[in-house]
Amino acid sequence: MTRQLSDLVEVKESGIHGQGLFAKVAIKKDTLIGKLEGTYTKKDGPHVLWTNDGQDLFKVKNDLKYINHSKKPNVAYYDDLTVFSIKSIKAGEELVHDYGDDWE
Repeated sequence: MTRQLSDLVEVKESGIHGQGLFAKVAIKKDTLIGKLEGTYTKKDGPHVLWTNDGQDLFKVKNDLKYINHSKKPNVAYYDDLTVFSIKSIKAGEELVHDYGDDWE
């Protein structure tokens, strides 16, 4: 059974940047966190994910947009727009993804 996004995570103030997404419960490695929801766009901006090797822009509209950047990620985005944990995440821990070399 897949848990709802709201059962797993919540948006709170982040020490990394603005708001972040935090685990409400312990999340095991390889757990589906959720699927990015939103629309394709032609403009870059906040909460826009570059997909298809930078060819497409996707504006994320659900709470997964609050995943901040870290060189020590605990989640990953996949081509099908799903987000999975890549290591175990403790309750209260912020979910972070490595955006790539252009960040920091």
